[in-house]
This record gives sequence, structure tokens and C-alpha cells, in this order.
Amino acid sequence: MSMGGTSTSSFLAFDFGEKRVGVATGSSLMRQGQPLRTVAAQGDARFAAIADLIAQWQPDALVVGVPFHPDGAEHDNTRRARKFARQLHGRFHLPVHEVDERYTTTEALAAGAADADAASAALILDQFFREHPTP
Repeated sequence: MSMGGTSTSSFLAFDFGEKRVGVATGSSLMRQGQPLRTVAAQGDARFAAIADLIAQWQPDALVVGVPFHPDGAEHDNTRRARKFARQLHGRFHLPVHEVDERYTTTEALAAGAADADAASAALILDQFFREHPTP
């Protein structure tokens, strides 16, 4: 039941890595990412784990961190992260937003995060909220 006013959108954010994918959740109401977990699986097992998280959290949209070199140039992981974003969109039919995540893992490690991948995903979501004042 809606309480009136604007509706709240919920998001799952992903810090993509070849071996691990950090996952965070957040909403347009709270406007802050919360680390969830890291998916340490590849291929179909990875997408099965993500499907479980999507079923559990019911996000309205997904956010994927896309890394670049400090000067903004693309590299192999830039292309891999964008492919991952396309795969998420194709499999789950949800809007997927890309966020420049040049420094998030460094920030998460500097903050002493126990799960740097999930913490990075939360920082990616924070970045998305900064770039989209009213998603």
C-alpha cells in the first residue's frame, strides 16, 4: 500500500571483478549504499547467486561500477564491467546504470572495510545517488 507522495526506488549495486562481485543495496529514500555480500563465483553460478539477491531485494534498478584509468582511458576491466552490465540487463530486464568507479576499492580499503568488494559496491551506489539527485 502506498503512503502517497513520491515512490521510493530500490537499487542493487555491483562492484564487478573477474573473481568476485561485491553487492550493495540502497534506496532513493535513504540515499546511501549498504554493503550486502560478495559473490565469489563465475559464469552461471554467479548469475544464479545474483538472481537470488534480486528475488530477495526486488530492486527497481541495478547500478554497476565501471573502472577507468585515472586519466579516464578505458582498459580491459572497463570492457568486462560493461559486458557484465549488459548481461545483467539482458537476464533480469531491469534498468542498469553505469557509474565511474575509479577510486572506490581504494576508498573501501582505506576505510578498513571487512568486505572490500561489498563496501566498494556501497560506495558505487553512493556515487550514483550523488550523480542522480532524484533517481
